[in-house]
Amino acid sequence: MGEQADISSAKDAANDPLVLAFGRLQGAANRLEYILGRALEEECGISHLMFEVLLILGRAGEPGLSMRAIAQEQVLTTGGATRLVDRMEAAGLVERAEDPGDRRGRLVRLTESGEQTAVRASRLHVENIRRYFLAPLPAEDHERFAEDLRILSHSARDVLPRLP
Repeated sequence: MGEQADISSAKDAANDPLVLAFGRLQGAANRLEYILGRALEEECGISHLMFEVLLILGRAGEPGLSMRAIAQEQVLTTGGATRLVDRMEAAGLVERAEDPGDRRGRLVRLTESGEQTAVRASRLHVENIRRYFLAPLPAEDHERFAEDLRILSHSARDVLPRLP
């Protein structure tokens, strides 16, 4: 893996085993994102990104998270996170509350409706993950595959710059 790729044409580039493997990863992720995201929209009325924020807030618990923390978790700008949270607040899924550690700050936390939506959406999501993500793979590979994805995700996260 450490050697330089022997690529001297576009055809070589397109057929390089590492380029192909990464392309397959991206293709699978994009297709699964579409399939699973569409199910969340149709069944629960939320986008996949909203679902991810519900999970982040559920994981964080009380008193909630700052907009910056949400943006950092989702690799969004703070402006993008604010617009997303605005839509989620309008839908009754989250609320902004005073930050007990900073009188000027505001935290985002789940509402009761957001909690219920997170539970309902998660049940659907787990069912679809089993169906579209795990079922095509040999059962004996599931745990190793999940661990490999965790390693890749954390490695990529650690390379990204932290928001100021």
